[in-house]
Amino acid sequence: MKKDIEVCEIQCIHEEDVKEVKEKMLGDTTLYDLAEFFKVFGDVTRIKILSALFQKEMCVCDIAAVLDMTQSAISHQLRLLKSRRLVKFRREGKVIYYSLDDAHIEKIFNEGLHHIQHG
Repeated sequence: MKKDIEVCEIQCIHEEDVKEVKEKMLGDTTLYDLAEFFKVFGDVTRIKILSALFQKEMCVCDIAAVLDMTQSAISHQLRLLKSRRLVKFRREGKVIYYSLDDAHIEKIFNEGLHHIQHG
């Protein structure tokens, strides 16, 4: 039977290593929040929206036109992106413009892109 992953052939615990790593591990709440943050990047529509917003600030109508989707579908995803502080908005009269919340978002996106292109 073929193994998917290599494992130790004996059962031994390296107590000092285990203790050191446990002391340095982030807390469960922080790890949960981080996992929730990365979940946002797990949807192709949200990735497309972020990719569009790297180019320039855009209103919902324009994002919908770029992605060939309904405004309702885009608004739904923008709500989630906004709640996770990935995008922000500003009002100009009756038009709402969306942009990236900060430069970290593009940096995270580009690191992921580099990772998949590197392989």
